[in-house]
Amino acid sequence: MACHRGKAKPGLESRKLKAKTMSTISNASSKTVSEALNAARTSVAVFDLSDRTQIEVTGADRVRFLHSFTSNDIKGLKPGQGCETFVTNLKGKVAAHVFVFSGEKSLWLDGTSGQQEAIIGHLGKFVLIDDVLLIPRSDERGELLVTGPLAAQLLQLDDGTAVGSTIQRESENLSIHIRRVDLLGSPGFLLSVPREQIEGVKLSLCGLGVAEGTLELFEYLRIDAGYPLYGVDITDDHLAQEVARTKQCVSFNKGCYLGQETIARLDALGHTNRELRRLQFESLVVPIPGTVVYDLAGTTEVGVVTSAAIEISDDPAQTSQSVVALGMIKRPACQPETPVCLILNDQKISGNVR
Repeated sequence: MACHRGKAKPGLESRKLKAKTMSTISNASSKTVSEALNAARTSVAVFDLSDRTQIEVTGADRVRFLHSFTSNDIKGLKPGQGCETFVTNLKGKVAAHVFVFSGEKSLWLDGTSGQQEAIIGHLGKFVLIDDVLLIPRSDERGELLVTGPLAAQLLQLDDGTAVGSTIQRESENLSIHIRRVDLLGSPGFLLSVPREQIEGVKLSLCGLGVAEGTLELFEYLRIDAGYPLYGVDITDDHLAQEVARTKQCVSFNKGCYLGQETIARLDALGHTNRELRRLQFESLVVPIPGTVVYDLAGTTEVGVVTSAAIEISDDPAQTSQSVVALGMIKRPACQPETPVCLILNDQKISGNVR
């Protein structure tokens, strides 16, 4: 574990049987996805997000150190509390997007997959004489997202458990960190569990009647909710305010930190030149990331798609007719209900900013 301290071709009947079987599987799968969607919206569902980034930060200087390299108020966190934040670089751009949770003896960084190496590499450059240890935990612990209106009740938590709260439950054989994060727009809790016990915990939840959602469904729901993924919707080419999560991720009262000057100057200016926005298009074709978004006339570029998914219905008999997307959109087209379009295969696909 790496740490940084201070460092024969089938016959016709066979083909018919295979086609019939695949059709049955497809219909069953569609029904299962729709049931999980309905559960996520009306009761509770679970998603396996075991590829998420988890880093533990220990040492006597951990709070002061992390406070100096993130956009939110880490010093203001008490044990059991957390916040969403950006790790920023000198130019005020987003080096990482994570949640920070405060425990009695350590801080935990929790974010979308693939950020661990970059975060440790970035922060590790600044660990000089500080008593700080950056410990990668992504390979040791996986995560399940339990989400929906009844998620707190299922986990025997108070319905008023605040966003950002973290609770640790220990038993003889299991250690679970419960973290309140509303990734999909409904009450949500990440369960951080030793990786070898993920399947057992998931089976226990499903045994209680919790519907398991697919990653395809998670992708639709997180795009529909406007939740971005680092490395997909956000990169280190984006200024903090361009991500359109300033309220959740930026404190303007915390004092000095890396990149603060740029972020404060942009706040004083009052606007960005582009921002991440939710989009919807009347199409059955899912645009790939980087697809250009145009004004309604189809003559002026107003942005690009960063991620997209076919709309999923909670009625398996209903065929979707639209696509939801996230896109980085230029300021003149950022207002909700602004009509936009895509041009795919020489056809104009109408849509709007949400």
